[in-house]
Amino acid sequence: MDKLISLVGTIVGLAGVLLTSVAGIARVTSHYYLGGFEVMTLFVGGMGLMLIGSFAKLHILTNQHGK
Repeated sequence: MDKLISLVGTIVGLAGVLLTSVAGIARVTSHYYLGGFEVMTLFVGGMGLMLIGSFAKLHILTNQHGK
């Protein structure tokens, strides 16, 4: 189960980095909408994905410390 949570945390974190990067590049190139969404909404969504990935990794680290 720990390996699954770690894998999901990594995938979600990388998706967040990708989404945040795309939104940042779009904003720098003066695009305010991307795929029907406002770029800042995508940026905040990417940050949220990175946060979820970080919490998943933190959960794994704290469980390993307690064993």
